[in-house]
Amino acid sequence: MTGTRLPMFPLSVVLFPHASMPLHVFEPRYRELMRDCLEGDQRFGIVLIERGSEVGGGDERSALGTRGVINRAAELPDGRWVLEVRGETVVVIDEWLPDDPYPLALVHEPDLVLGQPDPGPLLDDASQRVRRARALLSEHGGGPPLEPGLVFDGGGDAERAAWQLCSAAPVNAYDAQRLLTCDGAAERLALLVELMDDLELDLRRMLTGD
Repeated sequence: MTGTRLPMFPLSVVLFPHASMPLHVFEPRYRELMRDCLEGDQRFGIVLIERGSEVGGGDERSALGTRGVINRAAELPDGRWVLEVRGETVVVIDEWLPDDPYPLALVHEPDLVLGQPDPGPLLDDASQRVRRARALLSEHGGGPPLEPGLVFDGGGDAERAAWQLCSAAPVNAYDAQRLLTCDGAAERLALLVELMDDLELDLRRMLTGD
């Protein structure tokens, strides 16, 4: 067997690296997962459920997910947990282990691909499109627009900036998984531009009644 053993939390949403996600944990086996993580290195994997349900098992899971780390955690009086998890890196699932007492897998981090295109030239276009899509969605009551002064620069790191844009973009879980599996930041931003153009076209048609 290869890979590193990692507790896994299958969900119907995608966590991107460098993004944060709130979690409400109520199922007994995942309560145990959280207790074990907090007693250890506080890391576990989040993977998209492609078919099936989060509750009770019997789901079909994606082959690629994100390793996250617990930033904050609070246990409620009835044993449920409320947490904030920050994504660290993409992980590839090598093998699923028995779900005992909770899902476990052997995983590895994908190799760094050399010679990738520079994602920098795409950052402005992707940022503008995400901003426009969020503004149009707000006109439909679909959540607030982005704050005018919000800048996606990743602290000078284009790879981190691309992940930040993906996290801010209004995409469904299927498209979020497509973004997660892209081969590098340039490919990821190009797909994000495509997704936002399609969404903007659909939203403008809805607004005009076409």
